[in-house]
Amino acid sequence: MDGAGGPGEGPAQEALQSLSRRLQVQEKEMELVKAALAEALRLLRLQAPPTSLQDSGRIAPPRDSPAAPPGLPPSCSPSVVSRGTQTETEVETEPSPGTPGLSNGPPAPQGSSEEPSGTQSEGGGSSSSGTGSPGGIGSPSILRLVQTPQRADSVRRNSSSSPSERPRQKLSRKAASSANLLLRSGSTESRGGKDPLSSPGGPGSRRSNYNLEGISVKMFLRGRPITMYIPSGIRSLEELPSGPPPETLSLDWVYGYRGRDSRSNLFVLRSGEVVYFIACVVVLYRPGGGPGGPGGGGQRHYRGHTDCVRCLAVHPDGVRVASGQTAGVDKDGKPLQPVVHVWDSETLLKLQEIGLGAFERGVGALAFSVVDQGAFLCVVDDSNEHMLSVWDCSRGAKLAEIKSTNDSVLAVGFSPRDSSCIVTSGKSHVHFWNWSGGVGVPGNGALTRKQGVFGKYKKPKFIPCFVFLPDGDILTGDSEGNILTWGRSLSDSKTPGRGGAKETYGIVAQAHAHEGSIFALCLRRDGTVLSGGGRDRRLVQWGPGLVALQEAEIPEHFGAVRAIAEGPGSELLVGTTKNALLRGDLAQGFSPVIQGHTDELWGLCTHPFQNRFLTCGHDRQLCLWDGESHALAWSIDLKETGLCADFHPSGAVVAVGLNTGRWLVLDTETREIVSDITDGNEQLSVVRYSPDGVYLAIGSHDNMIYIYSVSSDGAKSSRFGRCVGHSSFITHLDWSKDGNFIMSNSGDYEILYWDVAGGCKLLRNRYESRDREWATYTCVLGFHVYGVWPDGSDGTDINSLCRSHNERVVAVADDFCKVHLFQYPCARAKAPSLVYGGHGSHVTSVRFTHDDSHLISLGGKDASIFQWRVLGAGGSGLAPATPSRTPSLSPASSLDV
Repeated sequence: MDGAGGPGEGPAQEALQSLSRRLQVQEKEMELVKAALAEALRLLRLQAPPTSLQDSGRIAPPRDSPAAPPGLPPSCSPSVVSRGTQTETEVETEPSPGTPGLSNGPPAPQGSSEEPSGTQSEGGGSSSSGTGSPGGIGSPSILRLVQTPQRADSVRRNSSSSPSERPRQKLSRKAASSANLLLRSGSTESRGGKDPLSSPGGPGSRRSNYNLEGISVKMFLRGRPITMYIPSGIRSLEELPSGPPPETLSLDWVYGYRGRDSRSNLFVLRSGEVVYFIACVVVLYRPGGGPGGPGGGGQRHYRGHTDCVRCLAVHPDGVRVASGQTAGVDKDGKPLQPVVHVWDSETLLKLQEIGLGAFERGVGALAFSVVDQGAFLCVVDDSNEHMLSVWDCSRGAKLAEIKSTNDSVLAVGFSPRDSSCIVTSGKSHVHFWNWSGGVGVPGNGALTRKQGVFGKYKKPKFIPCFVFLPDGDILTGDSEGNILTWGRSLSDSKTPGRGGAKETYGIVAQAHAHEGSIFALCLRRDGTVLSGGGRDRRLVQWGPGLVALQEAEIPEHFGAVRAIAEGPGSELLVGTTKNALLRGDLAQGFSPVIQGHTDELWGLCTHPFQNRFLTCGHDRQLCLWDGESHALAWSIDLKETGLCADFHPSGAVVAVGLNTGRWLVLDTETREIVSDITDGNEQLSVVRYSPDGVYLAIGSHDNMIYIYSVSSDGAKSSRFGRCVGHSSFITHLDWSKDGNFIMSNSGDYEILYWDVAGGCKLLRNRYESRDREWATYTCVLGFHVYGVWPDGSDGTDINSLCRSHNERVVAVADDFCKVHLFQYPCARAKAPSLVYGGHGSHVTSVRFTHDDSHLISLGGKDASIFQWRVLGAGGSGLAPATPSRTPSLSPASSLDV
C-alpha cells in the first residue's frame, strides 16, 4: 500500500481491503451452501411421496427411506440440516425468498466439494445458526436458513470496539430475546403451533414440546447467541435426567479461622469444644491428642447465618452461644439485615433471633450478662453511631438503646458483679455505662455513660481489649503496649463526663507489657491474666500486681495473637492474625490445629490418586492439604499471586499459574521449583495437563492457549505450539480423553475446539466435536451443562464447574455464595439442583477428589475452604439442602440480559 497518503488513509484502506477479502470468502461459502441445499432438495424430492406434502404441509420421508445423507445424524430428517432459534419477528411457515444465509452448522451432505464453514466459535456472538422451516404446500423453498448478524471480528472484553463492529454488536443484541433463550430447533408442526412461553410442562417445558430430532440448542448471554450441538446418541432431551441428583453433600470440614480482621472469635464450651467462626459458619471443634500434639479431632457446624459471622459470645452456662452477622445483599442486590442468633451448641438449634431490623451494617460486639445467669445480651452494631442496646435473651425484646460513639467500638462486656455496669472500649476511648431501671420492661431502660479519663497517662489510639478482675477492677490493653488498671471509686460530681453512676473508674496502675499493640487479654481460672501481643507475638502470663510470671513467643509465620481461650488444665488455645488456631501451653510451646489462607482464593486442584488437594490465592501462599487428616501438609511462599493449578497425572509435580504470566512446576515431595516459564505478561486463568501427561495447556488473559510438551516425570517442558483464535481471555479448558483435543471457553462466551496433536489447529466445523468425550468437564459453557445457568444471568454468575469422575453429577460454584449439585448431563432448562450455603463470599472454585468421595469448594474473599462429603442415595447425615426452584437460585430459561 502506498504510504504517501494522509495520516488516516492507511488504516482505512487496509480495513476496506480486509472487508473485501472477507466478502469474497463469504460469497464462495454461500455458493457452497447453495450447492448443498440443491443436492439436499433433490434427494428429498426423490424420497418423499407426493401425499406427504399435501397431507402434512411439510416434507416427510417414507418409512423405508434410505439413510440420511452423509454428514447428518441418522435420526434426523434432512429437513433439519440447519436448525436454530428464531427471533420473535421471524415466522417459521413463511417461504424464504432470495438466497439463503450461511449456517455454521453440521457438515454439508455429499455432493459438495467442500464443507461449509461459518464463524469460529459456538458462543460469544461469533456463531450463526439457521432455522429450518417448511415453506408453503408444494413450495420448492422448503428449507430456509436464517443467518444471525455476525461481527467482522470478535471483540476482546474491556477493549474499545472499532466503528465497523459497533453496528454488528447492536444487531446481535437486538437479535437476542428472553423468549429465545434455549429454544430447541424444530418445525412448526412439531411445536404444535404453540407459543414457547405458554407451552405446558414440567421442568424444561420450554423445550419439552419442540422437535426432538434437532441438531443444536441455543442460549443467549448478554444478548450473544451460544450454539451447542447435541450429541448423536441423544435422541430426545426428554431422555436426559430431569430431577435433582440422588447424591447429596454433607459439610465434613472447614479449613480456616477468621482472625485477620475480627475479635471475640474464640471460646471454649462446657463440652470442651472450641467454638470459632469463618465465613457464615460457626465451627465447634474438638481437638485431638495432647497439649501441643497433633490435631485430628472432629468438627460440627452451626450454619444458620445468611452472611458472614463477625462476633461470638458464650452464655455463662457454657452451652448457649450468641453469634452476630454482618449485613449483606442477596442475588438481586437487596440488603440483608444483620441479626444475632442465640443457639444451643449441643443440638445446633436456633433458640432466638434477636434484633432483626434493629441493627445497621453488622453486629460488631456481643456480651452476655453474668451475675443473673445470662438473662441479658448487650449488642453494639456497626452503624455510624455504634448503637448500644440491651436485650432480654428469653423473649428477644429490646430493653434499652443509646448512641454509643462515632468512633469504632471493639469490645463490650457486663461486669461479673453487677449487670447494671457495662463497659465498652475501642478507638481512643473507654466508656463505663450504667444501666438503670427497665429490667423486664421493654424500652424503659436508661443507659448513662461515664467516659474514662486518662489524666497523666498517655491516651492511646486504640483500646482493643479489657478484662474484669475478681476484685472488681478492670484491666485494659492498648495500642501502646500498656496494661492499665482501672479501680473503682465513689462518684465525684466534679469528675468530667455525664451520667449518674454511683461508682466510677480511674486509672490506678500502668505496666508496659508488649512492643506494639495488645490484642487480647484472658482471665485464667487461677486468677492470673494472659496478654497477647501484636508486633512482638508474645504471650505473657501476669500475676498479682502485674508481675510477669511466664511467657512464650508465637512463630512469625503464624502472625500476631488475636484471641486467647483457656482449655482443660494448662492447655491454651490461641487464634492468630494469619488465620491459624494454635494449641499448647506456655511451657511446651504451640502447634497449629487449624490453618487457613488470609486473602482471596482462586486456585484449586485435587491429587490424581490421593485425598489431597492444593490451593493458592492472593495471599501468595501455595498450600497442600491432606483431606483425611484435615491438616496442612506444607505451604510455600510464591512471592506472587497464584490463580490456578493442576497436578500432573503422576502426582509427582504440580503446575501453578500466576498473575504475571509466569507459571511454575514444583516437585510435590521436595517442594522445589523444577520449571519457571513466562508466557506473555497477563494473568493466567487455567493450567491443565492432558490425561496422559504428554501436554500441558496454559490459558492466559492474552487470549491464547500455550501448549507445552511434557517429559514423562513432568519435570521438563518445551513449547509445542499456541492455540490462537479466541477474541477474549481464556476462562476454562478441558482435554479430550485421548489427549489430542481441547475444548475452551473465553470471557466473551465463545466455545472453541482445538486439534492439539494436529498442530494446535482450530476446528472450524464444531459439529464434528459433538460426540467427543472429555477427560474432565470444567468448561461452564457446553451442551452437557447449559442447564446450570441461573435465570437472568449476566454470564459471570457461575465461576467454576466440575463434573464428577464417575460422570454422574456436576458441582457448580456461583457468585452468590452457594454450591450447587446437578445431575449430569445437565442439558434441560430449569434443571433442579441441591443448593448448599456456608460461604460468605463468591465461591471461586469446586473440584471433586480422585474417588468422588469429597467435594472441595473455595470461598473468595472469605478465604475459606470447605470439604464436603458426597453421600449417595439413602445416605445418613444429610446436609440441609433444598431443590433449587426460586429465581435467585434456580437454573432457568432466560439468560437474555
